[in-house]
Amino acid sequence: MSLDEVQSDNPPTLLLVVSGSSGAGKDAVIDRMKELRVPFSHVVTATTRKRRENEVDGTHYHFVSMERFQQMITEEQLLEWAKVYDNYYGVPRHAVQEAMKRGRDVVVKVDVQGAASIRRAVPEAVLIFIRPPSLQTLEKRLRSRRSETASELNVRLGKAAWEYEQMPLFDYVLTNQQDGIDNVVRDIQAIVVAEKSRVNPRRVNL
Repeated sequence: MSLDEVQSDNPPTLLLVVSGSSGAGKDAVIDRMKELRVPFSHVVTATTRKRRENEVDGTHYHFVSMERFQQMITEEQLLEWAKVYDNYYGVPRHAVQEAMKRGRDVVVKVDVQGAASIRRAVPEAVLIFIRPPSLQTLEKRLRSRRSETASELNVRLGKAAWEYEQMPLFDYVLTNQQDGIDNVVRDIQAIVVAEKSRVNPRRVNL
């Protein structure tokens, strides 16, 4: 490494992957980052899941048909994709590439399977696991949003235990306390500062 590289005021752009169990608060964290105008390019995930009443197409997800999603897989348009709870989710590769070409740090929201796929495809990505204070809190949050049947809720809670076991895959773990979204956002901003200050920076190649 040269002296110029060590002293560079323009560290490489980051690919931040925000993940965690369903109900851990990933959407709330991303939404708050947008509200506070945290300087990231937010890449929206594509999914075959049906849109919920409070969701906006192109904001929360790109809601696509199964046929369209299969086309995206075939044409290698997705950075990663996975089947989760009988639906498919994937991160559009082009959107990530375009943002990074413009020198923008990128944040994507995926489930734990997706995070594992990105780790394999892009080892230089920064993986952040968001968790609630306890599984009891997670159950309460899932019940309060009333978007799953009782059987679906049990499946999600069962999977959460497995997802917790995957935490060693991640670089950072943040606990989303009650009314603590702003603290999580500040922690993410601190992670970015630390990553930008690395002597050996991460260099994402897509």
